[in-house]
Amino acid sequence: MPGFFIKDVDMVTIRTVGIVGAGRMGSGIAYACAQSGLDVVLCDTSEDALAEAITVIAETLDRSVRKGLLHAADKAAALARISTGTDLPVVADADLVIEAVTENEQVKRGIFRALAQHLKAESLIVTNTSSMSVTHLAASTDRPSKFMGMHFMNPVPAMPLVELIRGIATDEETFAAISDLTTRIGKTAAVAEDFPAFIVHRVLLPMINEAVYTLYEGVGSVKDIDTALKLGANHPMGPLELADFIGLDTCLGIMQVLYEGLADSKYRPCPLLVKYVEAGWIGRKVGRGFYDYSHNPPIPSR
Repeated sequence: MPGFFIKDVDMVTIRTVGIVGAGRMGSGIAYACAQSGLDVVLCDTSEDALAEAITVIAETLDRSVRKGLLHAADKAAALARISTGTDLPVVADADLVIEAVTENEQVKRGIFRALAQHLKAESLIVTNTSSMSVTHLAASTDRPSKFMGMHFMNPVPAMPLVELIRGIATDEETFAAISDLTTRIGKTAAVAEDFPAFIVHRVLLPMINEAVYTLYEGVGSVKDIDTALKLGANHPMGPLELADFIGLDTCLGIMQVLYEGLADSKYRPCPLLVKYVEAGWIGRKVGRGFYDYSHNPPIPSR
């Protein structure tokens, strides 16, 4: 049932947040938590990813200092609140663990199963999945009642929205604690039911997929499609440019979840999107997607 009403419950106090995954989303979530006064333990199997995450967080804090939004002392304090490690036991004392790894169900479920042997009984777990069933993922944990979805938008430091998604077993205490945390880190919550892709991506990704169909069918070029939506619909970024920013592999994965989960042909991924992903042209993160980022400014890749 819709979750806008929270009955009186004793909330879990969240002081330390563990984050599993130090990529773009994980580092952004770490920034949001640390600059809001929470202790953060960032975990990733890659030392390089952890080092890069700390560099990105420091640069983001520096920008806030230059803009006068943060004092230099606050930057130092925020960085001091972040520790890192490459093994899951480093998050053992966290009051909340946020999973922010790649959008791969088997990887996520493996992490949730492994966490069971390390966490305190009262610790909460949330997934940052952008499309998968929260109820289904919760079944991989030893605490479905203390599990829910907390879908941050990308880039986390700049985007104010977090989608909150209950699984069927999520209890009111967990929902209240995560709702409170969302406010504490300066974000605005939108409550979504546990349907494929929730709210934002249920609306956004079919639009991107349709833009790819428009390119596939020769209705317009990459440049003209993006120009049309930027100037005709007042979008800050064209749909193909946005797809590159999100990652074409991520876009395809979400469309596949929608297509399979809702069994409706209108969500069928465009064959051209599939082809780009098969070619490894998955967007900005690899330097090539619908645009070629080896040029400045980027030019259409075909």
